[in-house]
Amino acid sequence: MILAIDIGGTKTLVASVDIDGRILDEKKFSTPKNYKEFLTTLAATIKLTKNNYSSAVVAAPGKVIRPVGDVKAFGNLNWKNVKLARDVQKLTKCSVTVENDANLAGLSEAHSLDLMPHRVLYITISTGIGTGIITNGVIDPDFADSEGGMMLFEHNSKLISWEDFASGKAIVKKYGQKASEINDPRIWDEIAEWFAVGIVNLTSVLDPDVIIIGGGVGTHFKKFEQPLKKYVEKLTPSVVSIVPIFEAKQPEQAVINGCAIYAKQHHE
Repeated sequence: MILAIDIGGTKTLVASVDIDGRILDEKKFSTPKNYKEFLTTLAATIKLTKNNYSSAVVAAPGKVIRPVGDVKAFGNLNWKNVKLARDVQKLTKCSVTVENDANLAGLSEAHSLDLMPHRVLYITISTGIGTGIITNGVIDPDFADSEGGMMLFEHNSKLISWEDFASGKAIVKKYGQKASEINDPRIWDEIAEWFAVGIVNLTSVLDPDVIIIGGGVGTHFKKFEQPLKKYVEKLTPSVVSIVPIFEAKQPEQAVINGCAIYAKQHHE
């Protein structure tokens, strides 16, 4: 039995997964702002599952120090330099691996495709923007620490990161509405252009075969799909290939499923 833990800025998911990747049960709790409180709540949640685990995979939204499993910084949590793998191992009494959540979500989405491309670029657009690069079906170690959302652009005469003007947080700041509340095609046209700027830059450098859009904002893909593809085609240089862009198939479960796939690959 594998334990999968998806730590989010607002909620944490805890799931029991078999070696074939089937989710047997799942529990969630609001992520405490205090790290010690988080560990206490996690311990109580793990006890509720009443399972013995052979291994655990923890998805962290931040900078992971491999292979020890420390996390230097979290994207949307004020936790710094925490020994996450060690602390979870104390609670579970099993081996623990920590990986970036966007990498794990990308791993899941890549494996959901009918045919596995050589390289998949996964972009999660939520509160912030994260990226995962999957090459030949595994998290690419050369890009495991990539942070596409941190790319710098000139926007409104200021040099700022991509996620500072194209993330869910940026959308709320500009329009006073969450992505789920926006239905005006003119607004989505403007947002789609912001997305396209970053996507074209990532495509030019990484040369992916497929791009998959996930995350909370990504669940509204149908609202911005057409203007996004329009701007990607318009902005892409002639020497750069325009690649297919798809909506994530399982945005809510991608990270947990990625944990299961990662554990199976590691076990094998």
